[in-house]
Amino acid sequence: MHYAYILRSLSNPDKLYYGSAADLKARFSVHNAGGNVSTKPFRPWELAWYGAFAKKQTAVDFEKYLKTASGKAFAKKRLIPSPFS
Repeated sequence: MHYAYILRSLSNPDKLYYGSAADLKARFSVHNAGGNVSTKPFRPWELAWYGAFAKKQTAVDFEKYLKTASGKAFAKKRLIPSPFS
């Protein structure tokens, strides 16, 4: 199984991070431990959404889509709840 995921910073709830991984638990731990340059300044993180895909390429393609303007709008409207609700 491969995953596309969205993280939300707990220290700055407007900050989202989009990624993909084969081992979601391990990758999430790396983000919260400061092992990723892009996410380190905004720790700690919560898992806002994830989707499971049978093929790695499908997860990677969906991650790429989520990083587009259209994908971000879709994610904010349909996938991730407001941090204030």
